[in-house]
Amino acid sequence: MWWSNNEQRRQQKEIIKNIIKRTKQTEKSTQVGPRGLESPPDLTHSLPASSDTYSDAMSRTRAVSLDSQFSLDCEFGQGMGMEHFDGFSASMPPPLFAPYHGFPPYEVDVKTERQMFVNDIPTRRDSSVSTFSTFQHPAGSLPFQPHSTGENWVCEDIYEAQQDAFAEEPIDFNFFDFPYSHLTPTRSSFIDIEDCDRPLLDHFLENVLRLIFPILEVNQHGSARSNVILPALEANKCYLHCCLSVSALHLKATEQMEGEKIDNDIMRHRYATISELCEALSRDTDHRQILEATLGMIFFQCSVGRPDDCLPDIPWHQHFQAASNLILKLDLPRILLELSFTHAQPPFNMTLAAWIDILGATMLGRAPIFADTYREKHISASSTGLCELMGCEDRVMYLISEIACLEGLKLGNMMDDVTLCQHISALAEQIGINEPAPNTITSPFSASGAIRPKQLSRNMTAIFCLAARIYLISLIPTFDRNAKSTTDLVTRLTDYLQYIPSGAEGFDRSLVWPLLICGSFSVPNSPFRGTFTDRVERLGEHAAFGSFGRMVRLIQEVWRRGDESAAASPENGAQCVHWRDVMQQNGWDYLLL
Repeated sequence: MWWSNNEQRRQQKEIIKNIIKRTKQTEKSTQVGPRGLESPPDLTHSLPASSDTYSDAMSRTRAVSLDSQFSLDCEFGQGMGMEHFDGFSASMPPPLFAPYHGFPPYEVDVKTERQMFVNDIPTRRDSSVSTFSTFQHPAGSLPFQPHSTGENWVCEDIYEAQQDAFAEEPIDFNFFDFPYSHLTPTRSSFIDIEDCDRPLLDHFLENVLRLIFPILEVNQHGSARSNVILPALEANKCYLHCCLSVSALHLKATEQMEGEKIDNDIMRHRYATISELCEALSRDTDHRQILEATLGMIFFQCSVGRPDDCLPDIPWHQHFQAASNLILKLDLPRILLELSFTHAQPPFNMTLAAWIDILGATMLGRAPIFADTYREKHISASSTGLCELMGCEDRVMYLISEIACLEGLKLGNMMDDVTLCQHISALAEQIGINEPAPNTITSPFSASGAIRPKQLSRNMTAIFCLAARIYLISLIPTFDRNAKSTTDLVTRLTDYLQYIPSGAEGFDRSLVWPLLICGSFSVPNSPFRGTFTDRVERLGEHAAFGSFGRMVRLIQEVWRRGDESAAASPENGAQCVHWRDVMQQNGWDYLLL
């Protein structure tokens, strides 16, 4: 339980370090040899530290956060008699965490309501509570295997963590002001739900939740679940309906369920979400809950749904217009700007809204709604939390906001070509300042195989930075995708992709926007096209839905039209079909994040 609470986590880490220090001091003072095989280790108080050894995966994931605080030289005794130790005996509790799709386990109490009606008159109401749990015991009957070499398993695990700690500094676990951070986290959340919707909730918790905030999960393990999703499901009925509709949409997209029933589930919960939102808006209350549900309706769609799904829905930018009004009512831009001087945590919902606002503006060819706020944050060199939430450093996202503003002016014919090129030159210099130094883009994996979050973000930022430069030069009146300067940028971005883990457990789905920008301006013989096709194949079914699936569909159509046009008119081969024009001509109202 201490892992889900920041304060308890700090206290537990201190307890762990003190216990280990006392153990070392005792060994040095008494100089007693290693324990005999008849004496199993006393893990009563040191369980949190050693629990990492129950799962290599959890050890690697947590290595740079918890264990990197330790300063140890592995002077533990050897031969602790683990071959006589039953890890599941009554004298010892089960491990705190076991791997479940890469995340620690959790439980959710689901309250099911049944009501009987006779001639539309309620006659009976029953309720029951069941618990949904993701805990799984490790494979095999014994969690510990004896080491024939006699090496101490605790020492090896902590030594491995030390090696990771040298590679990267610890993660800040108090970065965001989460909407429910004032609540004490509990092991079990209590969610009111009807019996017919329980499978949808189970599917959301099992399969959809892990798709939503992959970078946040790498940076702050379990935060999306414990600080964002579960508290909102419990406290916000509108948010719950939103997640159930998204769950049904994911079931349909992955072809786990088809037909009229799943369509009805999608639309029933969409309608319930909109109805609850309208009712709350008419009362002009619960602005924070309305905002998080509205952002959920926008952002969660980016993780589910196939490009050809034709069920009626409200366009994302109409939802965001309502969200921006709520943001102003909650005074979040002012709060965000004041953080430049107080160094407090950015509001989570404002950070998520900023990501949608900046990249969403590029979808529409206009300035972000809160562009002035991002400009002031850029000038003050202050963070909005975009890197910790989505992987790209804030200053690069601020520059993308400025480029979107510039494009909006260009499309509105509010600037002559000379002035436009002057602004492009100035922004190009700013992008150059933020480009990575030589030899800083490396593998995001440590020697033990653990992901290094800061290196992963550094690699992702470099890719976003190159995509921003391509986006910027595409505004030049004489832009030519066949020019060497353009093809070189596309090739560099392609090279950087090798430092981003691919496949279903990789992070390609967090690079939808830069892949769109790079891919749409790539020429037929560009190495990007082969690399892109290969990474799409590695994603498997995950490449077919969500923002990634929509981006793949759009790029393939851009390539088809552009290549056909170039083949038909070789003298105009420099001209390319713009991806936004293709979206508009096909009626694709995509938000590609």
